[in-house]
Amino acid sequence: MLLCFCLPGLTAFAQKKNAAYQYHIKRAAAAIKIDGVVDEADWEHADSAANFFLVLPMDTSFAKVKTTVKMTYDNNNLYVVAICYGGLPGQNMVESLKRDFNFGKNDNFLLFMDPFDARTDGFSFGANAAGAQWDGTMYEGGKVDLSWDNKWTSEVKNYPDRWVWEASIPFKSIRYKKGIREWGINFSRNDLKSTEKSSWAPVPRQFPTASLAYTGTLVWDEEPPVASSNVSVIPYALAGLTKDYQTKTPTDWRKDIGGDVKIGLTSSLNLDLTVNPDFSQVDVDQQVINLNRFELFFPEKRQFFLENGDLFANFGYADIRPFFSRRIGLNAPIRFGTRLTGKINKDWRVGVMDVQTGQTGINNLPGQNFGVVTLQRRVFSRSNIGIMFINKDATGSAPSPGNTTPGYNRNIGVEYNLASSNNLWTGKFLGLKSFSPGVTGHDYVQAAHLQYLSKYWTLYLQQQYVGSNYNAEVGYVPRRGYNKLSPLLLHNFFPKTGSVLIHTLQLSSNYFFDEHFKRTDNESILSYIITFRNRSQLWFSGGDTYVKLLRPYDPTNIGKGNLPIGFESHWNTADVQYISKPQSVFTYVAEASYGGYYDDGTKLTLTGQLGYRFQPYVNIAVNASYNDLRLPQPYGRNSFWLIGPRTDVTFTNNLYFTTFVQYNEQARNMNINTRLQWRYRPASDVFIVYGDNSIPSPFMVKNRQLTVKWTYWWNI
Repeated sequence: MLLCFCLPGLTAFAQKKNAAYQYHIKRAAAAIKIDGVVDEADWEHADSAANFFLVLPMDTSFAKVKTTVKMTYDNNNLYVVAICYGGLPGQNMVESLKRDFNFGKNDNFLLFMDPFDARTDGFSFGANAAGAQWDGTMYEGGKVDLSWDNKWTSEVKNYPDRWVWEASIPFKSIRYKKGIREWGINFSRNDLKSTEKSSWAPVPRQFPTASLAYTGTLVWDEEPPVASSNVSVIPYALAGLTKDYQTKTPTDWRKDIGGDVKIGLTSSLNLDLTVNPDFSQVDVDQQVINLNRFELFFPEKRQFFLENGDLFANFGYADIRPFFSRRIGLNAPIRFGTRLTGKINKDWRVGVMDVQTGQTGINNLPGQNFGVVTLQRRVFSRSNIGIMFINKDATGSAPSPGNTTPGYNRNIGVEYNLASSNNLWTGKFLGLKSFSPGVTGHDYVQAAHLQYLSKYWTLYLQQQYVGSNYNAEVGYVPRRGYNKLSPLLLHNFFPKTGSVLIHTLQLSSNYFFDEHFKRTDNESILSYIITFRNRSQLWFSGGDTYVKLLRPYDPTNIGKGNLPIGFESHWNTADVQYISKPQSVFTYVAEASYGGYYDDGTKLTLTGQLGYRFQPYVNIAVNASYNDLRLPQPYGRNSFWLIGPRTDVTFTNNLYFTTFVQYNEQARNMNINTRLQWRYRPASDVFIVYGDNSIPSPFMVKNRQLTVKWTYWWNI
């Protein structure tokens, strides 16, 4: 319980690591045209950020591939130009023109902006060498949430010896505090041909270039302009039809209108309103073969929940989330919602959310109101203390007798997040308490972890306790009534010459005990990882697993009967995986795992991912997995295929077509999802979405949907 308090001195007001790296930005005297041509006089007079430091493959020198960055601004926009000179001969490596591309598979330039210079959160913008845009919000000191989408413009122009990215970012699109004249800033360049990743302010190789602990400083020649009004209205109109072939009901014709409003209460505090929201254009989840005893996690993708979403979604741990927004609107439509998020000042962040769902007769549920309040206070240099309160209340009677939904469920929590000034030490201490009708005792959570991350060593230790009566109805807590201990030890070896960049040895374990500290299950994995200089990787792993069932479980998850409570199994597994180098137009991942399974059975798992790109317009990917289970009767032999081909066609960086097919043998379902998106203006779109679910053998259509949706982003 005291893990996160054992190193308080590590965070005590340490000076910013890269404070000496300063970029002085000056106001533009004339208009800047966004065309990828650096011919305005203001660019000639602007300060230059150059001499980038190498981050990968090793952080011991300057980058050989040259990059120059310049910035300026006017009353409405921040302007950035990045001149990315070529390294080795040959075409630039990109996947496609698709927005929010995979960082590791594209030649790209990114900027990381921390307007409060708090080194904890901010914004990221950039593009790949073909002009595909990247934008996201930053959280936890170096992570980027690419689900965030905002209104800005950019252009990439290619020359024989370089490519140039020029961008205009409206001050309305970012959150900052009036009067702050020093922002955190860093620039990152990824060049796959030379395998170089570099940054303007130096970043140790074990951290991402997005690490805000290592930003330089953007120094304004005067106070940054504050927009006189910052209101965005985003209406939508929708028409669609749905046909359910299983129930043989008539075709359901749908017509809907609704929308969102974004109001900048201050330059750093934003109010979001939504009425009758629709999320039909959201990308479908990638399916998996489910051989898990506990609920699977799928990420939130709906736009309303995304800005400053880390305040809500990242409270706790990946397997202990008191708030999980996908619980809202799961079985009932969202009628309206309100979110107030942002920063009060450099040290305080706030998030307030209220969402109302409608009554539904299908699931016998009344309307529900979901209220969340979270507050985060920065302490020391980069650490913070956060509190959260979650309330779920029924707001009406059930539409039919027999409803068993509790009248309310509430959670309150506090956490301390440790982050040292140099990011070597990180940790967390978490406490949660739930409140439900008629429940007392064993209804709380206590968890903590501490990590040390250097170039050579990673040391990690986590501890968790989740009470058997802890109840987070608006959260994601797949397991209750346990104590957990999870250590990890990793060491890197760096050869001086040869094709191998790093040898890595890693040992990790997860030990679970019941509330009386009697062991229930554990898993330990020893891995040997080879990272080559061309960025390909080879993994060898061996695992040891023990499980004592605490509830009945079907090891096939297809309804063949359950193993009883108390049933014990112990097995070993061997695994090998290879990840190809990202520089090729043809990439692949191959993995094979074989070992024991429940009830003295065996399991063979083969997974793979193939990708081919016709630069920059077409990217084809195929994910596939095969599981072969051999168990005693009544289970016998069971094999499951999961195949998911996906094609992304980007005609331009404003017109995209995606087709995603998923065949899941375990679920006996084949899903087809196609989407045409035309971004006719910045952040304004027309979508045509088609979905189809079928039983593959014998082939029978279950349902089909076709939706046409129009959205418009209007800045007032």
